[in-house]
This record gives sequence, structure tokens and C-alpha cells, in this order.
Amino acid sequence: MSLQRTPTASQFIHVDLKHVGLTLGERAVLRRVDWQIEAGQRWVLLGANGAGKTQLMKLIAGDVWPSPSRGSSRLYHYRSELHTDPYGIKDEIAYVGAERQDRYEHYQWNHKVEAIAGTGIHRTDIPLDPLDAADRKRVAAVLRRLRIGHLDQRRFLTLSYGERRLVLLARALLWRPKLLLLDELFNGLDRANHERAQQSLAGLSRSALPWVLSTHREEDIPRSATHLCRLQHGRIVDSGVIKRRGRLRRPTRMAGTPALRSRSRPVEDAAALLQLRRASVWREGSRVLHNLSFTIRRGDCWVVHGSNGSGKSSVLQLLYGDLGVAHGGLMWRAGIESGVPIEVFKRHVGLVAPELQAAHPRHLTVEEVVSSGLHSSIGLDPIRSLAAQGRIRQALRRCGGASLQNRELRSLSYGQLRRVLFARALIHEPDILLLDEPFAGIDARTRASLMLLVQRQSAAGVTVVMATHHRDEWPGTVSHELELDRSRAVYCGTLR
Repeated sequence: MSLQRTPTASQFIHVDLKHVGLTLGERAVLRRVDWQIEAGQRWVLLGANGAGKTQLMKLIAGDVWPSPSRGSSRLYHYRSELHTDPYGIKDEIAYVGAERQDRYEHYQWNHKVEAIAGTGIHRTDIPLDPLDAADRKRVAAVLRRLRIGHLDQRRFLTLSYGERRLVLLARALLWRPKLLLLDELFNGLDRANHERAQQSLAGLSRSALPWVLSTHREEDIPRSATHLCRLQHGRIVDSGVIKRRGRLRRPTRMAGTPALRSRSRPVEDAAALLQLRRASVWREGSRVLHNLSFTIRRGDCWVVHGSNGSGKSSVLQLLYGDLGVAHGGLMWRAGIESGVPIEVFKRHVGLVAPELQAAHPRHLTVEEVVSSGLHSSIGLDPIRSLAAQGRIRQALRRCGGASLQNRELRSLSYGQLRRVLFARALIHEPDILLLDEPFAGIDARTRASLMLLVQRQSAAGVTVVMATHHRDEWPGTVSHELELDRSRAVYCGTLR
């Protein structure tokens, strides 16, 4: 089989999928997918959580193998040659996605940003050889283009989630791929970095490089996209050229989200649960928080906001006990005196955070992950009593994940896994919820249901501290806000 193409087009990878399916365990994830990706095409892959977007991207990249089926084929055309699988050209495909990003956290690959981006030049996962002067110049140019040049000597794991995503985008651009796959690229990006990523994609349109961007938000469709493919329950239900961009829905608030109504006044005489005084935090030689002072009381609902790298995640990690305060500062927790293990405090806290999602091994079942919330552990799976099993089922039902209980994490979409983490956070009826970008990477319907869940927990008296980029994700019960800029508080107090 061969198709006639111009010399320029033959320099890039053309993908031809016919009747392709994928089954994980006993569940069909992709069903008879027919799709062609050609040079010069810039595709957006739309679909809700669980639609199969990530698995389809991984199948194209060669990270998963399609299920055998009569009449199915996965063909790659590159440099006038035909490949019946991607392995001969796998190094010509660059991939950016949440799972790839989570590997750095999971394996503690904490190299400098310059070195991580430079692995794109050598097409390796981790730095194996030092960068020469020419390599460093190329890396610096791409980092500057994304306006993250000032991060070049920072350690990767000291960055915010959004900053890490931009570094991995820089790595993909330095790869000089012949096909670029971007799985939920905009997750975790603030408004400024979102626009920088958009501009980077627009710059790629000057070449015939084909790319595919998956997203669940129609408002994230890049201006430079040329084609749209809609995936639903593992099937392509619509595919073709984007003709009228002006007709795309760009909602200002998510459909189904409860109207935001703030509390009239916080309860000033409620018992203090957490207190910071002149608290500064350093990570790998970089100061990530500077001189913070505030008190969180029982029943408060705090929102922490600010740009990527401002310190939002560090605040939640500090409150949870995963980071410590530098000399001269104070971190006080109710009931935790000197000599009391921090695990005692953590058993009263529900946590949802990207690093927690990355920490769980993919072979664990949903039941095992939710159960570990009873002990604030990772991977601990003691013998569960009938009462504990009932609590697992109840927690999953509250989060809309009852049907996921017996599945392994590796078979879940990013958004489905987020439901599981909410169930884990709520299984022990916590006094405090710490939520770090809890709605990133999930579709509108799931966001609306989980936002309502958080709002109900707050209204019932649970203390909530949530970090987010999006104003439309603030709970209706919000009472306080902490605005950060470059590791410092620019506002800290009751809701303005």
C-alpha cells in the first residue's frame, strides 16, 4: 500500500488507522477507529473523560498495542516507506501528556530544567550526555520562546505543575518530531502560559508538521487547529475540517455548575486548626514561599490563587506536612504537639493533588487506592473488614465512581482517576480538605458534580483549602482568599 505525496509531505509521518480497537482487561476502550492524520493537518481530539482520548494517543505513539481484529490495520507512511507498526519510527514521534509528566514525580527525576529540555535533542527520557554549547544555545532559545528561560537552572520537581508542562512542551519542540502528540496540553496552565502555549502551536503552523491535541474543553481549541475529531465511548462520532471557528462554543462558565454565592461572613471565633507565622519554605536551594502569616479556622473555605510558580502547591504541601518551615517561622496544627507524628494529623485530612495521583502505582485497583485513604498511605492494602468495604463503596458512589471499583488505575482516564482520588480523600470523613487544582483535566460534567460535592462538604462544616487558576471553580461557600505572586502573599484575608 502506498500513497503519492509531495517531497515536503513525505518528511513527516502520515498515520492511517482502519477498524482499530483496544481492549484493556475485559473492557473495550476503543472500537473500530478509522482515522487519517496527514502532513499539514493540525487536529483537535475532543471527548469527555473516559472517551478514550489518551489511549488513542498512546496507541498512535506506540505505547499500547491495538487488539487483534480482522481487517484492522495501523499504518505509518514516512519518507516514502510504509511501516505496519510505529517501532521503526517511534523516535520521530514526540508526546506530551499527564502520564509522561507524572513519571518525573514517580521516579524522582529531579534534573535541572535545561537538562530536561535538552533530552529532547538527544531523544532520551533522562539526561545521558552533557549538553554542548550548541545544544545549550538551542535549549535557551526555546525556553525563551515559551518565556520560561529564567527557570533553566531550577530543579524540575521544584516547579509548579503548569511550569513542568511548559518545560515538557519545550522538550517536545527540541525533539524536532515528524509527528507531535499533545495530550491535554493546557491542563494546569494559567492564563498567560495558556496563551504562550497557543502561540507556540500557531508558530508550528508555518511548517507541515502534523500535530494532535486532545482536550475535553471546546474553549481550548487552538486558533491554529485545522481539523476536529470527536471521540465518544471509544468511537469516532465526528471528524473533519474546522470550517467556522466563530460557531465554536466558548462558555464563560461551565454548564451545570452551581451558581456561586459566597458566605455572608466567616466565623471569626471558630477554633483555629492551622496557623502560619512568618513561614518561608525552600526547595532545592530555591525559595518557594516567603514570610506567610495566616490562620485557618474550623469551617473556613480558603481559595489559593496566583500564576504558575507563585507557590500555590507549596502552600498546600506545607499545610499537609510534606514541606517544612525554614528557621524563624512557625507552622502550628491543632492537636499536634512536639513528638506527635505528622501521620496523626494526616488521618484527619483529605488530599487531592497531582503528585498524589502520580504516586500511586498503575497496577493498583481502585478499591485499593480508596482503601489507602483510611491510613493516608500509598499502596498499603491491609485486610479490609466488611465495614471498610462498605465505606469504600459509599465513597465511590458519592464521587460518581461506583462502576470503577474493580478496575486497575492503568485502565482509567485522567478524569476517572481524579474521581477515585476524591473518594480516597472523603472515605475517612475528614475535618480538612486540601485540594490542589482538583478539577484540572476533567470534563465539564465531572467538574460540575465534583464542584457541587466540595461545596456541600464546605457547607457541612468541613474546612476547605483549594488552589485553582479558574475563578469559576471557586466554591460558593468561599470565605477567605490567599493571592500569591512570586512566592509572596499580595492579599490574605476574607473574600474581597
